[in-house]
Amino acid sequence: MSIKNVDKMEFQLHVLNPYVVAFHHRDDFPRGNNEMGPRKMPQGKNSGEDFDPRSDWRMYYGEKTPGFPVHPHRGFETITIMLEGAADHFDSKGSRGRYGSGDVQWMTAGSGIQHSEMFPLLNEDKENPMELFQIWLNLPQKNKFAKPDYKMFWNEDIPIVYEKDSKGNAIEVKIIAGEYKGVQSLDPLPASWAYHRENHVGIALIKLAPHAEFILPGVSDTMNRVLYNNYGEGITIENRVIGEKYFVELDGGSDLLIKNGGETTHLLLLEGEPINEPMAARGPFVMNTDEELREAFSDYRQTQFGGWPWDSNEPCNAKEMDRFASYSNDEVVEYPPKKK
Repeated sequence: MSIKNVDKMEFQLHVLNPYVVAFHHRDDFPRGNNEMGPRKMPQGKNSGEDFDPRSDWRMYYGEKTPGFPVHPHRGFETITIMLEGAADHFDSKGSRGRYGSGDVQWMTAGSGIQHSEMFPLLNEDKENPMELFQIWLNLPQKNKFAKPDYKMFWNEDIPIVYEKDSKGNAIEVKIIAGEYKGVQSLDPLPASWAYHRENHVGIALIKLAPHAEFILPGVSDTMNRVLYNNYGEGITIENRVIGEKYFVELDGGSDLLIKNGGETTHLLLLEGEPINEPMAARGPFVMNTDEELREAFSDYRQTQFGGWPWDSNEPCNAKEMDRFASYSNDEVVEYPPKKK
């Protein structure tokens, strides 16, 4: 049997080594005001911690704008996949940016960085739906203190394989890390476990048309592999139905036939060789030992990982700005490629 485990998806996704944690955010944000916050703030929404899963949307830790004000990280990477909406990034290196639907931000926290992630409500005349996955990928011990950095994978640059099954049903595979049928992803940052292709780190968004049949190729017997059914009535693997908002742990070395049901289905794939080292994680830090965790907290208290150069703890870019990435106090500024 290639199926190892099936269970329900939660806000915090079930992951396997080399991943640390992953989160799925879906918020039906309302119309915005001129400060990119909600036009009307319900009682208690800006109380400093809003994670109510029963709500249509959350402020998280934001007071005026939804999101995550300044906070530190060390020892791992964040990979943020924006499915819908916009995110504003600021960090302690003096970098900032705005990215949106289809873009992916890859950040190596390494030796230590502070950053903020806010979700500006840019539309005043209509709602501001937002959806993303944020994935924490561990760093091997030798790269725990790599130089902090981040990189944008603009939607226009991310490779997508379009194909059809034997009956003409459409299949779409967006390759964020790894490869599919000889098409490789963009290169992650050099310190990443994913940078070396032999680690078989694969992150992909898979879209299946109704009744499509898709073969997920086997890669490695030692690899961990988890598939998440984010939207769709259900897929079938080895006569087992994996319903909407369920995940399945799969054998990494076997070709697997996935049969879709009668709705368009959106899947997330996370796979990779495990990092065979001890892991100690607490709060915003992921190290190898408890002693290293204590050092991380001590270093942050003493150095603030370089301090915070911005006037606000929850900064946003100007409302009229489009997608961009600025590095090290505007030493380098880049934009998505222009549409052809």
